[in-house]
Amino acid sequence: MKDILLAGLALMLVFEGIMPFVAPRTWRETFRRVIELSDGQLRFIGLASIALGLLLLFMVT
Repeated sequence: MKDILLAGLALMLVFEGIMPFVAPRTWRETFRRVIELSDGQLRFIGLASIALGLLLLFMVT
């Protein structure tokens, strides 16, 4: 189980690093736009990410 968790973390880091590596200017602009969102909008994005992640997790297992 520990190996799977570490593999998942490693994949997350790889995916998180692709955009700043490939298109740093676009990533910076996107990040700037995210900072300007309201707390409610950020919470909704966080909730949607959690829900999507859980859905994918249940589909895989």
